[in-house]
Amino acid sequence: MNTDPSRSPASSIDVTAIIEEAKARALAETKDEPTPTPTTTVEWPLTCTVGPGLEGAIACETKVGYVNGQKGWLVYRGYNIFDLCAYSSFEEVSYLLLHGSLPSPAELEAFNQKLSTYRDISQTLRLLMNFPVEQISPMAALRLGINLMRQKQTFRDYEGALSDQAPIASDEDSIPMETLPKGDREAIYQFDKPHFIAPMDTASDLGSSTELESCYRLISGVAVLTAAIVRIRQGKLPIEPRRDLSHAANFLYMVTGEVPDDLQTRIMDVNLILHADHGMNASTFSSMVVASTLSDIYFSIGAGVAALSGPLHGGANEEVIKVLQEIGSPDRVELWFDRARKEKRKIPGFGHRVYKAYDPRARILGPLAEALAQQNPKMTLLMKTAKKLERTVVESLGKEKKIFPNVDFYSGLVYKALNLPSSIFTPIFAMSRVSGWTSRIIEYLEHNRIFRPRAIYTGDFYEDFPRQGDSK
Repeated sequence: MNTDPSRSPASSIDVTAIIEEAKARALAETKDEPTPTPTTTVEWPLTCTVGPGLEGAIACETKVGYVNGQKGWLVYRGYNIFDLCAYSSFEEVSYLLLHGSLPSPAELEAFNQKLSTYRDISQTLRLLMNFPVEQISPMAALRLGINLMRQKQTFRDYEGALSDQAPIASDEDSIPMETLPKGDREAIYQFDKPHFIAPMDTASDLGSSTELESCYRLISGVAVLTAAIVRIRQGKLPIEPRRDLSHAANFLYMVTGEVPDDLQTRIMDVNLILHADHGMNASTFSSMVVASTLSDIYFSIGAGVAALSGPLHGGANEEVIKVLQEIGSPDRVELWFDRARKEKRKIPGFGHRVYKAYDPRARILGPLAEALAQQNPKMTLLMKTAKKLERTVVESLGKEKKIFPNVDFYSGLVYKALNLPSSIFTPIFAMSRVSGWTSRIIEYLEHNRIFRPRAIYTGDFYEDFPRQGDSK
């Protein structure tokens, strides 16, 4: 396990102690909430209440991650998020999510070496720079970059690249689900992991894009792409990663051209851990749906990026910064809040569809954002305004409506304090979440069944189609 690198002569801020304090507050405030009972076996089919948008639907089993909104829990592979942020690293957590257990020192070293090697995506970057990156959104550029990674790193786009998996008709897998009363016990088609056959003339260093190595490549490559997109949009050339820097430090270095200090590196690392996985959200579900068709993992992760680009899923932390700048100062918070409530205006960064307790990610990022703000005088007023808005909202809505700050309220402040442009906030989210997306895909494909929900038809059955010569 990693020791705390933020305790150095340049920094007297103990990040681990801050996280342990946040953990203690969380435990104290939620101790009266019932503790969930672990689920050991699942008997399919299940009975559950499903709302519009598949709300409440249970689509699969997972050991990757768990969220409990009443307790304010976020758990990766059995480890609570506070312990992972206090004592682990993003690289170690990524290995944990993908492989199901913590790595040994030798395994972690080998994993880090692979991540370092796979940060070299120079061919992909050259292709990306042929497109008008400055004229498209960063998320569109990131989705494009992932597709270009697929082209340069796999043989799947080569003529003659075939799967040994027999194709099926588009809707055949849904037949058992529509057989009354409950459907067959098993789907007609259960899928093994696909095996793709490379054309004879394919370069020997290209993979099939279905293996674990592709997950490693994506974790490294999406970070490099995100940093490069920032640089290209600023009219600058991308910066090559350094082998002596961690994943978090490399990202900040590739964006700014300056090696971050220990505190900046540690807080960025914690932020990446916090965003690595979070249940069956829209982007995770999107990536898994695409993967369940036996499309490859690059297209699947591209689908996750596409879902995350929608304003109902990503982008809230950008809006938080805009709101804080709109308010202007702490003494204007109450007036602004009263007007916002009268206008029934949604306040970005507050409330969560799952959490009815304080979001554990916000508990951690809040004091870390304050720590960074102490190093950046330009952040002082913004941070004071944020703290006053938090107190005001929680005092008014916390007890009655269980509305508390969520991760977006403080993640934007962390990025702002690190001098990162707001346009890149959501791509950073994607850069973190690749670990969770790939882990859930790999897990699901072990017992794959194509996703095929149903819709309730509410249209007519007996419309008369107009014949030639009929009056309209």
